[in-house]
Amino acid sequence: MLNTSTFHPDYFHLTGIPGLEQSHLLLSIPFCIMYVIALLGNSILILVIGTNETLQQPMYLFLMMLASCDLLLSSSTVPKTLCIFWFSYHKISFNGCLVQTFFIHFSFGTESTILVSMAYDRYQAICHPLTYTTTLTGSLIKKMVLVSFLRNFCIIIPFVFLLNRLPYEHSNVIEHTYCEHMSMARLATADILVNVVYGLIIAGFFSGGDLILIIISYVLIIRAVLRLRSSDARLKAFNTCVSHICVIVLFYSPAFFSFIAHRVGHKYVPLRVHILVANFYVLFPPMMNPIIYGVKTREIRSRVFHMFYGAFTRD
Repeated sequence: MLNTSTFHPDYFHLTGIPGLEQSHLLLSIPFCIMYVIALLGNSILILVIGTNETLQQPMYLFLMMLASCDLLLSSSTVPKTLCIFWFSYHKISFNGCLVQTFFIHFSFGTESTILVSMAYDRYQAICHPLTYTTTLTGSLIKKMVLVSFLRNFCIIIPFVFLLNRLPYEHSNVIEHTYCEHMSMARLATADILVNVVYGLIIAGFFSGGDLILIIISYVLIIRAVLRLRSSDARLKAFNTCVSHICVIVLFYSPAFFSFIAHRVGHKYVPLRVHILVANFYVLFPPMMNPIIYGVKTREIRSRVFHMFYGAFTRD
């Protein structure tokens, strides 16, 4: 149904994964399992770090913020996807689609900024260990968090206005499991050049810029580590970065694949592959991040063990 005053549909129809409609129920099993693990893992991480004074250090505070973004990213998309798979409920209101689009892109941008902050934390810890505690103070971390939220809010909110201004007169069918900027823009019956250009600017200057800053940080880190005389010291320094590097790879790889497929690869990448990868990057990184840090970080692993051990012994 079309709202003739604004040429906006009352709702959009999310198809799910095109070409795999008969497998939706089967696909819902791994989707649901990964989502539950992501919810539990990130919630436990936030609880453990937030309730232990000994973990109120920059690295762990950034990790807690990363877990919060993971919860927001996966919870903005997966519940609706499971509704499609389980109940064949494909409708989402126009405003609901805009809200979902905002939170997806906002979560992605904020997580990207947090990964930069974590890279800076590792740079300070390895390259300037003597001034680490005096540089990364609680006040500086609060300012970094505030700047991160403000930056991403300011660059993502224009997506909502750019989509809201477009008329949608012909089709309201989105071939996806959730709403996002380009999937909505392509349904418009008007020129979307501004949307395309703005999306490229955001991806290139902000997400791409974040990745460049991370790479520069690790170039400096590697140079500092290689100067260490002791092989044990070099191994220990590299080991503190392994978790962060794994999270970076998990986060950026599917995200940039999805971005490229949307803009230049949609003629060559089957749509079902693109949609599966798009779901992968809102599910797999949030599920794996707490597992990676839980396994690789002794302090977190120990606190989680004591938390559950204490709960069982009280019972």
